[in-house]
Amino acid sequence: MGSSLLMPTTMLIICLVSTKLHQLVQGDLGTATSYAPPYTPTKCNGNRQDQFPAGNLFVSVSKGLWDNGAACGRRYRLKCVSGNRKPCKGGAAIDVRVVDVCKGTPCPATILLSQDAFHSISDPSNTKINIEFTQYEYLSIRPFISSR
Repeated sequence: MGSSLLMPTTMLIICLVSTKLHQLVQGDLGTATSYAPPYTPTKCNGNRQDQFPAGNLFVSVSKGLWDNGAACGRRYRLKCVSGNRKPCKGGAAIDVRVVDVCKGTPCPATILLSQDAFHSISDPSNTKINIEFTQYEYLSIRPFISSR
């Protein structure tokens, strides 16, 4: 195989394997509710405003997911699966970032969503929903440029 075909073939194989692996991933089930501002200070980044992602899609997690602070910055893809009075909005998933640990004892849910995140997947009149969530790695893909 010529070197000109090696890179596209390798990329195709990686894409196919990634697609198959993605199909095998099962999410965890838990509960979610929203929490209200003020959102700072957080355990992850104090009062820094740049810790909050675009669209304010961020979460505070229960002690079970907190992992002694290792959860800071983790990303989860989650979606509403059920709740009282059919709260879910179309079954779309959102991507959120962990910025804090639940301050309540006991924590009222597995994951506490910012109000914007909660309202993007659920009718705001509901206080608690059932969710499916999966941790994922955020990869910044940059094109490879050869110096040849």
